[in-house]
Amino acid sequence: MDAVATAHLLSDQRELYDIEPGVAYFNTANISPLLRSVREAGERAFDQRTRPWAISPQEWFGDVETLRARFGSLIGASAESIALVPASSYGLAVAARNLTAAPGERVVVLDDEFPSNYYTWKRFCERTGAELVVVEREEDVSWTDATLRAIDERAAVVAVPNVHWADGALVDLPAVAAQARDAGSALAIDASQSLGALPLDVAELKPDALIAVGYKWLHGATGMGYLYLDERHHGGEPLEENWILRAGSEDFARLVDYTDVYQPGARRFDVGERSSFNLVPMAIAALDQIIAWQPERVAATLGVLTGRIAAHAAELGFEAPPDGERGPHMLGLRLPDGDAGRVTQALADAGVAAPVRGDSLRISPHLHVTEEDTERLLDALATAA
Repeated sequence: MDAVATAHLLSDQRELYDIEPGVAYFNTANISPLLRSVREAGERAFDQRTRPWAISPQEWFGDVETLRARFGSLIGASAESIALVPASSYGLAVAARNLTAAPGERVVVLDDEFPSNYYTWKRFCERTGAELVVVEREEDVSWTDATLRAIDERAAVVAVPNVHWADGALVDLPAVAAQARDAGSALAIDASQSLGALPLDVAELKPDALIAVGYKWLHGATGMGYLYLDERHHGGEPLEENWILRAGSEDFARLVDYTDVYQPGARRFDVGERSSFNLVPMAIAALDQIIAWQPERVAATLGVLTGRIAAHAAELGFEAPPDGERGPHMLGLRLPDGDAGRVTQALADAGVAAPVRGDSLRISPHLHVTEEDTERLLDALATAA
């Protein structure tokens, strides 16, 4: 690696986390360890919550706008296009409510997609009469090529991730987005397994919707996620009719003056209790660190690590996708039939946290992973081989 590329990499950041010695954690795709700064923000927020008389309008209304703007800056969007949601399923449900399809049209999803995504679009098809098309990946065919083959003028909605949740296999979003636009298809992106570890620009992709949970690669707490909606959908129908989404909700004394007017932009799609006084400060602290690291630098750094693991694992007989067909932050090692139990036990004995998903061992490190952690993982794989 040349000097310029090396300078772009991030150093070991383990001191920013509170991880016990002896733990080698390679499961960020499940849930990230909390940063110390995020935990401290949560502790300060809980202290504040013990004094409800001191909760100010800033905590009710200002902090959510700070969070909205932070997330918008991460994906190249205005805060006006960001809604705050509690889960990817909620964001997907909002998107599905505000997209359309007709009998004879299709909704395209990947095979073995994360259940929340699959079930949302299955119900959408039942409601609209559209056909759910599940893209299967044949041997020696990438997810990108398989998806592109499925997108034609019959596709009303294309619902794809940036990487497959089970093994980190990459989907070329710019290529998929371009074909979806050419076909007149709506595009919904589940970025939960990539955003924060991979750069993403909605100005380039122009999706109708983008959803991301906050507790994986964005390093926040569970219960706070994000929904981007293109402005052409801002006049749509929210999932719920809660009080804070209405115009003038800042004036508590006038809440009984009912109005049909919503808050501007995508705010009408926010979940009720969006002002969560503990989760919002934690989410802001998490996004501040992600922005400081820069997703492109996170991707480059993790790509070196997973590339090294993939090379060593291949020598041990584990099959890994080629570098160009997987996200740099996730590595799925294909396990032969019957090997999952042996590999899982070897990892557990070594104190290595990495799960089996489908027929792959999913390895998803972050900047807390040390050289010692990596050696323990490789030693455990050698034991299981």
